[in-house]
Amino acid sequence: MKRTLIMMALGTCANAFVGQAAVAQMAPQVTLTRFECGTNAAPTEVNQRFSDTYAYPGLKLQFVFSCYLIKHGDEYMLWDTGHSMSAGAVAPKTSLVDLLGQLNVKPDQIKYVGISHYHADHTGQIASFPGATLFIGRGDWNAISASTPAPGVNAPPFKRWISEGGKVEPLPGDKDVFGDGSVMILNTPGHTPGHHSVMVKLARMGNVLISGDLVHFQENYKNNGVPTFNDSPRADTLASIERFKKIAANYKATVIIQHDARDIAKLPAFPAAAQ
Repeated sequence: MKRTLIMMALGTCANAFVGQAAVAQMAPQVTLTRFECGTNAAPTEVNQRFSDTYAYPGLKLQFVFSCYLIKHGDEYMLWDTGHSMSAGAVAPKTSLVDLLGQLNVKPDQIKYVGISHYHADHTGQIASFPGATLFIGRGDWNAISASTPAPGVNAPPFKRWISEGGKVEPLPGDKDVFGDGSVMILNTPGHTPGHHSVMVKLARMGNVLISGDLVHFQENYKNNGVPTFNDSPRADTLASIERFKKIAANYKATVIIQHDARDIAKLPAFPAAAQ
């Protein structure tokens, strides 16, 4: 009897192991690729605009403009779409469509576009993906779809989703994009009312947290800096930074600040992808 019970227990463990292995084997591969989605300007003086406590006298930093392609099995999601090709000196040298083409990805293969917030340097090329489902914070969507958008709200590129039947999901909170926890859009209001960040879980690199404009550079992240031009109450930004930091700690995540040139090297250089 005892031998029978032992054999049954071993069989159960073996079946569980096989089941777990099968699930792991079936899990879609997730990769993350960074695109250059604007042309860098000269180093920027950050004390006046990027700190409401004027914490960085004399500090100048190089800002960059980043977009990201997330591949989940055979499905694709873009995170932000950068400056438009008509944005003057900061316009990208190569369009997002052409960058995707170098990876053999066509615009109609993009299933989702996640937008961190409504400013022009994050939304400029979204019109190139009219078939994608748009994920955007509810507060930002309300601003974009208003009859008279406020200054700084880059509404024109969203015409497809505002009035031409494009599919949009205004997010009141977090969003598990693929339903398996591998890509989480995170509610981080403050910079704008509906601002969101994103976390991508990679098998080799581990968890990656991408900031949007919750913060703009490493010093602001470390010191909980709040720009003077944020569109929401100061407390919203501070609460979101605190949440972001706790998530980063709990998931042991690599934090990537989208506008900080010093964070570019945390991911492989295009066309390579983090895995």
